[in-house]
Amino acid sequence: MDAERKNYYDILDVEMSASPNQIEQAYLRARNAYSSDSVALYSLMTKEECEAILNQVEEAYSVLGFPEKRKEYDRVRGFNKNDQSSSENSEVRIVPDVQYEDYSSILMEAKVSKISAQKKFALEFEEDSEMNRKIRECSEFTGAFLREIREYKNVSIERMAEMTRISKTLINAIETEDLPKLPAEVYVRGYVYQFAKVLKLNPELVAASFILHYKKLKSQV
Repeated sequence: MDAERKNYYDILDVEMSASPNQIEQAYLRARNAYSSDSVALYSLMTKEECEAILNQVEEAYSVLGFPEKRKEYDRVRGFNKNDQSSSENSEVRIVPDVQYEDYSSILMEAKVSKISAQKKFALEFEEDSEMNRKIRECSEFTGAFLREIREYKNVSIERMAEMTRISKTLINAIETEDLPKLPAEVYVRGYVYQFAKVLKLNPELVAASFILHYKKLKSQV
């Protein structure tokens, strides 16, 4: 999102007539969606992209979440020229208790979602010092080694597909290095990044290493 072209209402995805409670709910939804614990990070978006969006969300809420700042923002942007009374009324309105209850409910749902995500991505396997050493000292992450790590960490292809949202066909293609079945390089990097993140590896290191190996394989075709 380009902050220069998108206004704060667009960033939070709310109408300019949104009530304080609606703005707060939109802010919480956005934070939950792009937080580091969210499954959204298991899409093709990088950590940096999610952080950039979060920064814009925080900036938007730091203005729209406060009546006086919102009023001044609307005035400067010319948003309240034809509806001055409506805007002022929405700012001085006292939020009923039921809306605070809704707010607590949203926070509770966010906590439950976080706990569920933690359980979903938890790994249960028997530690092996020799395998841990191999992973730690690995200088070239190949498809075969990624499969070995996945099996070591007791993650089936079905579960990997569920956690990463990558199809089983693509997971197999990565692990077997079946080049004709793999998409463009940028997507391969994104898939391997997710793959590594689920297995609690360094995703940047693994993705970069695999792509170097991938380029080497392509040059030999």
